[in-house]
Amino acid sequence: MPVLDRYFLMAAAAAGLTASLGVWQLQRAQTKQTLQASRDAGAGRAALVSLQGAEEHRHAVLRGEWQPAQQLWLGNRPHDRQSGFILVTPLRLQDGRWLWVQRGWHPRSQASFDPPPWPPTPAGQVSVRGRLARQASQVLALGEAAGAGGKGPLRQNLDPAVSPVAGAVMAPWVLWQLDDCAPLRCDWAPVDAGVAKHHGYAAQWFALSALSMGLYVWFRILPRRRQVRS
Repeated sequence: MPVLDRYFLMAAAAAGLTASLGVWQLQRAQTKQTLQASRDAGAGRAALVSLQGAEEHRHAVLRGEWQPAQQLWLGNRPHDRQSGFILVTPLRLQDGRWLWVQRGWHPRSQASFDPPPWPPTPAGQVSVRGRLARQASQVLALGEAAGAGGKGPLRQNLDPAVSPVAGAVMAPWVLWQLDDCAPLRCDWAPVDAGVAKHHGYAAQWFALSALSMGLYVWFRILPRRRQVRS
């Protein structure tokens, strides 16, 4: 019985491992495709008029009163390849709870890094249409700036569970406003489940698998055939 070439065993092991990682990435892509389909179905259903039965990415039209005294700017937020700020304002709902609303984006002035002036905020009862999410827009925050993102009207990130005033009960959602946000922009980028990323990773792993066997053929099989022919 012939002894197996140890280089073949090494190449086969490498090819098998990388191929299995490629299959794993395809499985992750399938899982995220299912999640994306669920999100799209949720967005296509009738908008909620309360937070009862709320789901992430579900559209809702909620009534309440703006609380502009506690609103914040989230800094360093790019949009259409331009740096800017995102305005988040709490909305006191009709059931008494407070909800953070991501109202819109404002470009940064070329002459200053300071946040822009506050835009006008309607008084009294308003209806706000948006998409429910667990968080507002997030950026990487380091050191003491992580978490709530500092103090004052300019923050890096927002912790939606932290009440801006004592005694306020926060709803566990952030409403990303979708219209009637002028002079701000609320044309948010579509939610991306990252399916293409996993397909790309799978292609790389399969390419490495093929490369492992290709190198074995190039350095072990072809030289032997050339010797036989000569």
